[in-house]
Amino acid sequence: MTNERPLILVSNDDGYRAQGLNELIGFLRTIADVVVLAPATPRSGSGCSITSSLPIKLVKDLQEPGVTRWICSGTPADCIKLALHVLFPERKPDLIVGGINHGDNSSVNAHYSGTVGVAIEGALKGIPSIAFSLCDHSPSADFMPLKPYIIAITRRVLEMGLPAGTCLNVNFPKAAEFKGIKVCRQTRGDWQDEFEALERKNGEKHFWMTGEYRNDEPESTDTDHWALDNGYVAITPTTVDMTAYSLMEMMQGWDFSAE
Repeated sequence: MTNERPLILVSNDDGYRAQGLNELIGFLRTIADVVVLAPATPRSGSGCSITSSLPIKLVKDLQEPGVTRWICSGTPADCIKLALHVLFPERKPDLIVGGINHGDNSSVNAHYSGTVGVAIEGALKGIPSIAFSLCDHSPSADFMPLKPYIIAITRRVLEMGLPAGTCLNVNFPKAAEFKGIKVCRQTRGDWQDEFEALERKNGEKHFWMTGEYRNDEPESTDTDHWALDNGYVAITPTTVDMTAYSLMEMMQGWDFSAE
């Protein structure tokens, strides 16, 4: 790989065979050299989890001009940690990208998403990072409408960088074309009726995750859900600093003395 082109590290949470990942590789290799380290199996919902009790297996899967792909047995966050520790001894990647996820990672979904976990891990390591997701769970989803937007967003972040401790969570509605881009905040909402009980013949109950998302502010036009519902690409700037500064300020006046 040459130093003239940007160097991008890519991972995902749908596994290395996922169409979204391989479409993303095809998009990015037109503007950069790409190194991929992806989970061997789907890891959706893994968030920022890491593997601490088992060794992680690492295998090179593909080597061709402009693209090297590795597979590991760990989580998406493991992939980023391991790649930076093993695969980049001399030059750090200029950008870390997660995706393209098969499914919506807006609103509270971002907290559970392994795709967003890729971007958060990159931000924690001080490298500009982006998570890309399409609101379509189909294994054969059409990712081609995303290509010009992904290339444009990637180029701009490579050019401008991102503030320390931040990353971008980018979600695309399921559509043949988009009205444009909205930079927006995360929607307040949550999941309702999250489990379905399944009773087995022996009387034991198992629980299958399901649920329905509830938008607590459907009329707010500055949110990621509003953007997606109205045909826009939603870019949500995200911070890894979890401090509630307004609460911290309020708590300065609390009396914590023991009685």
